[in-house]
Amino acid sequence: MLAQRISLLSGPGTAAAREAADAAAATGRHIIDLAAGEVMVEPPSSVREGAIAAIKAGTNRYTDSIGLMPLRKAIAKKLSAETGIAWNAEDIVVTAGAKQGLLDAALAVLDPGDEVIIIRPCWPTFPSQVLLAGAKPVFVDAQPPTYIPDIDAIRAAIGVHTKAIIVNSPNNPTGAVYDRATLQAIGDLAINYQMWIVSDECYSSFVFTGTRHESILMAHPGVRSRTILVNAFSKELAITGWRLGYFAAPREIISAAKKLQSHTTSNANVIAQHAILHHLQVGDGSFEREMHERLCRARDAGLLILSDLQEVATPGAGGSFFFYLDLSRLTSIQPAQSPVRSTDDIARLLLEESDVASVPGGTFGDVNGLRLSFGVSPDLLETGLKRVVETLNSLKTA
Repeated sequence: MLAQRISLLSGPGTAAAREAADAAAATGRHIIDLAAGEVMVEPPSSVREGAIAAIKAGTNRYTDSIGLMPLRKAIAKKLSAETGIAWNAEDIVVTAGAKQGLLDAALAVLDPGDEVIIIRPCWPTFPSQVLLAGAKPVFVDAQPPTYIPDIDAIRAAIGVHTKAIIVNSPNNPTGAVYDRATLQAIGDLAINYQMWIVSDECYSSFVFTGTRHESILMAHPGVRSRTILVNAFSKELAITGWRLGYFAAPREIISAAKKLQSHTTSNANVIAQHAILHHLQVGDGSFEREMHERLCRARDAGLLILSDLQEVATPGAGGSFFFYLDLSRLTSIQPAQSPVRSTDDIARLLLEESDVASVPGGTFGDVNGLRLSFGVSPDLLETGLKRVVETLNSLKTA
């Protein structure tokens, strides 16, 4: 008999879409994977060189549970430059990916019976980790086409048991980038109702609105004492499998994380820590700039292709590397006898008949959405999106 907590967790979600694509590819079909939450490029040479040097040096032992001090100093320097806010090593925890940072935050601040506001559509890890901590997710639905949350709706969701709010901008899956006024208003609510803010900024390197990423701490410096800023190197350096993230937080959260990590992972992978440290020491930012430029070109090309959709609005895709389609109009006009009535059906159709993998919105708590990644190579993106457009437009007259 399994523990009850396991029944609280959602299914694998995005991983399930990837597994379905892999299973189809295993039969010999050429699948264009637009489901993956990663950019398909090689990591920078500085990261690889740092890992190799650490291995050759015999770097095999435990580190401090919250990370190597030189790496924490380097991350603090990086974060200070990016946010314009002073950070030091004592504010930083190195984690085994952003997921561990988010779980640390949940376990550090939530008690059974607490409530956490989550803006939906959302990454399924958010509610799952809240449930693991014994707390209750309270969802606020952000509406298309912008998917920017309504502040009055957030305010209405706050109750006597509300302990925290999770902010994710740039957003996965919608690509929404929250404007300064929205971030400031969320900050005001957090102060007025004494809420923690958990700010997932893992897509901070990928903003395409003509401005730099703005953390909620930049928009509202007054929330620093109640904010846990979570980030990772997985996306920006194309090393999702290396599992190295970090968070910046008040000292009581740092102390809690030190206890938590000493009893879970002991420390993040030591080779990955040294690899990232080397990159931060010698990197000139060219890899990150080239990655952004590549994704900007992919976004522009993809939006042009998607503009040919007939019953689906062209997505905003202000940040992250996802196109998020609102298929509510398309599914609503399908005849009663149609085998395609939901976004799950559409994702299945795309995979089975068009050889394109996608992620249906139900994964993110939204029955109307479909997520497509533009992190693949330009030729595959063009082919894949043209197939998506052809398939969806064919449903209009099905």
